[in-house]
Amino acid sequence: MKEKLKNIFFKFWYWYLSFIDKNSDIIFMNYGYSKDNFKIELEETDEKNRYSIQLYHLVATGVDIKGKDILEIGCGRGGGLSYINRYLSPNFVTGVDLNKKAINFCNKKYSTDRIKFLQANAQKLNFQKDSFDAVINIESSHRYSRIDLFIEEVYRILKPGGFFLFADFGDSMEIEKLKTQFVKSNLKIVRFENITDNVIEALKLATPEREKLIREILPKFFQNLGRNFAATEGTTTYNKFLTREFEYVFYALMK
Repeated sequence: MKEKLKNIFFKFWYWYLSFIDKNSDIIFMNYGYSKDNFKIELEETDEKNRYSIQLYHLVATGVDIKGKDILEIGCGRGGGLSYINRYLSPNFVTGVDLNKKAINFCNKKYSTDRIKFLQANAQKLNFQKDSFDAVINIESSHRYSRIDLFIEEVYRILKPGGFFLFADFGDSMEIEKLKTQFVKSNLKIVRFENITDNVIEALKLATPEREKLIREILPKFFQNLGRNFAATEGTTTYNKFLTREFEYVFYALMK
């Protein structure tokens, strides 16, 4: 029942954002990252998305991606890939997402000669073998029905010596299963961090702004669900990180 409710909420959320977000303010939906409140340098227009951007910065700088061809799987509303394109100097970036409304939004907001967005299924990607120097996946894979198929696809489309840069959360069994799938895939783990504490720090710091946004854009009967979705401080989702029922991990892997 909970999963069904979550899926209904996701569908409603994307529809509602396309309806209400006239100024394209909501472009990130990850939990964020903070370490001892250290702040990366950002332009003023990016400041409101600081903690979500810092998660992208951590993951995308797991290796040097300057001058590389990058694919983000599960790009959502494109804020993360836009940050990578503007700040980290890749050659070309491509974003894919299953949600058509999200892809339409991204193509209208971001498309240039160095970035494009396509609708695609993470478990069956329409790219040739050895296509990308790096594949990025942030806080998306926990909703995939077949994580093994997803990782197989990542391995297939990565160039030899290419990198898979990954961050997501789950319970202890899901995190262990994920590690097993990575080992089976023949991807070499070159970096691993449990960043649960850093995500909790980011959630605390981001809570006031997220609470304000929830009250502004969601009907009252959806606000508690919205808070849990955003994992604001004190919610069930936030507390699962606090008690380590959920853990958040970051991997950099090489083909």
